[in-house]
Amino acid sequence: MRSPEELRDWLGLLSVPGIGAVRCNQLLREFGCPRQVLRADRRRLLTVEGIADRTVSALLGGGDPWFIDRQLEVCQRLGAAIVCQDEPEYPPLLRQLVDAPPLLFVRGALRTGDSRCVAVVGSRTASQYGKRMAETLGRDLASRGFTVASGMARGIDTAAHAGALDAGGRTVAVLGCGADRCYPPENAGLRDRIIERGAVISEYPFGAAPLAGHFPSRNRIITGMSLGTVAVEAREDSGVFSSVRWASDQGREVFSVPGPATSATSRGTNRLIKQGAKLVQGIDDILEELPVESAPAPPRPEPEPCERPVFDALRDAPLHIDLIAQGSKLNTAAALRILLALELKGMARQLPGKLFARA
Repeated sequence: MRSPEELRDWLGLLSVPGIGAVRCNQLLREFGCPRQVLRADRRRLLTVEGIADRTVSALLGGGDPWFIDRQLEVCQRLGAAIVCQDEPEYPPLLRQLVDAPPLLFVRGALRTGDSRCVAVVGSRTASQYGKRMAETLGRDLASRGFTVASGMARGIDTAAHAGALDAGGRTVAVLGCGADRCYPPENAGLRDRIIERGAVISEYPFGAAPLAGHFPSRNRIITGMSLGTVAVEAREDSGVFSSVRWASDQGREVFSVPGPATSATSRGTNRLIKQGAKLVQGIDDILEELPVESAPAPPRPEPEPCERPVFDALRDAPLHIDLIAQGSKLNTAAALRILLALELKGMARQLPGKLFARA
């Protein structure tokens, strides 16, 4: 763990205008640590390629004390952490990148096991099919010992995080705003669950707003900390292509879930498959491409004999409770009781409108 003085140096370097991730990493390679950067003289700093005179003047000022104090105060108040790039819990795959964030602002906790990470990304305006695929992949990846990374956005991201949590696994949400903020606001409950069982992280300091320009940059963190990235649904002009480009440039695996040819939300993912992304119909398509072994698959639950007629009446596509009762030759109340028992076992899922489907 960093000493308070060392952490102030890291925050001081981050607070200097004109010092982004690439430039900061360049300075750290030249000088070894933030303290040496901030204590270097003007002549030495000006020898570093690409460092402008006004940036040197800001570096000589030692950073913004108000910014440093504010970040440390929020961190303490939230019980959060500020993880430096050279600390063991910093994602090792992310550290390899030339534009790796110098600091990660973290709520929850990063673990060394998060090196076994797979990203699941997709459309915010997802279909029921897309959300179900994302949830299933999130659950199956988590049950096989992988951490699921995504961006906590509406739609596919939300479903992937929820699937991992429902499996009792780990998930990491990478935000395009400060980790003390919740975006979108309606995901506050999901954020709290992620903090309990994984981590909510950001390269942006506490208090940073969810500006549009932040999200393409945060995508490089989602893909950069992951062994591979799975695109579940995407329109032809989707921001998912930003993640795919990052993953390709980073030398990581790219996967894509096919969808109906007539679906606008699947045109992008279908195009990715045409361009060479690995087609994914289930978790085995992902595991066979990853350079690590997975945990054994957990045993699949089986319905009790009394539950079997209702389970057999279920389909992958949603069915109304009345049709399920009719197919199982039970009255509606009895069928509903069994459906709720199957849902608790993770074998059925309920949708709005008294609809149910197999999980």
